[in-house]
Amino acid sequence: MSDDFNMSMRKFLKQVGVTSQQAIEEAMRGAETSGKSFPVKAVITIPELGLTHEVTGEIKGQE
Repeated sequence: MSDDFNMSMRKFLKQVGVTSQQAIEEAMRGAETSGKSFPVKAVITIPELGLTHEVTGEIKGQE
């Protein structure tokens, strides 16, 4: 793959990571999360390529 492709993908994934972390932290900040676990799912789609990629996991609230 080309350098331009790699750079654009890395830039996108960095933006996804940073903005997602900020959104999750903000949502959890005002909620009662102590001792709770929350299922989480991220979905990335590229409709023009027929791509749908899902990642699931769990985020634990602060003790």
